[in-house]
Amino acid sequence: MENNVQKSSPRDVFMYLLATIALYVATFNVVNLLFDYVNVAFPDPLNTWYDGGSSIRWSLALLIIVFPVYLWVSRFLGRDLAVHPEKNEIRIRRWLVYLTLFLAALLIIGDLVALLYNFLEGELTIRFALKIFAVLVAAAAVFWYYLYELRRKPDEFSSKAKWFVWGVTGFIALVVVYGFFVAGSPFKQRLVRFDSQRVSDLQSLKYQIVSYWQAKDRLPTSLDDLRDSISGFVPPRDPQNGASYEYREAGKLSFELCAEFNLASAESRAPSPKFAEPIGQTEEIWDHGAGRTCFSRVIDPDIYGRKDKPSPPIR
Repeated sequence: MENNVQKSSPRDVFMYLLATIALYVATFNVVNLLFDYVNVAFPDPLNTWYDGGSSIRWSLALLIIVFPVYLWVSRFLGRDLAVHPEKNEIRIRRWLVYLTLFLAALLIIGDLVALLYNFLEGELTIRFALKIFAVLVAAAAVFWYYLYELRRKPDEFSSKAKWFVWGVTGFIALVVVYGFFVAGSPFKQRLVRFDSQRVSDLQSLKYQIVSYWQAKDRLPTSLDDLRDSISGFVPPRDPQNGASYEYREAGKLSFELCAEFNLASAESRAPSPKFAEPIGQTEEIWDHGAGRTCFSRVIDPDIYGRKDKPSPPIR
């Protein structure tokens, strides 16, 4: 019996390992995308800061590259088996198929255990149920296909299996396309990054203006007054067009900072309108519309005070 076992060539080892790794990576990222879509549709009230854009874009990048690689390698191996039926019994193929079945079975069992446990605990929410369903469907699909792969003859591929492969491919294509609607197009994301840098620059300017007032008991007349050759601070400029940010004194303790934004903050910050505003936020809100937006700030002397103001004696 041992003599009938075919030896694996280096090419066989490479191709089967590549197919298996690509399968695992693609499956993980499909499930991760489905999780992110659930989080967007049903936001967690205890995590109002969630923004799945970065996670979605990373999973999309991996899936767009890895899944076609898996399809190509699988097609190559299928044709190779049809030409060389004896390779159906090579060790690397049998080991990796059984490993995939084992992992898929463990995932299905663990998924069902988690479902039952949370049901008994009375904590079965729509968010959790949808995520459990996503994992179950993905694991069951992998398990069914590789069980069929283990049992089928090298020179046959049933119409049922073909429809299954086409269905999975179409579903993954829909998942990818929907991801672009949720996370935003690459062109929009670049505009969002410009706006995010503008907000960061305005925050930096605000802190420098407050520090200037603390040191000199007056507001700067222009942003150039904030230049400091010792600390090395230079007022930042608009990252997109290089223009200076607008600054204006509005009073002895008040000032305005203005910038031109590409998008409204609500449009660029959250992929879903269902996201709640952060509760108990103490940091300033820098919400803005598209186009020129000004932010008014007033320095409270009781909060910021002068840096050289003597501290009260310790009793």
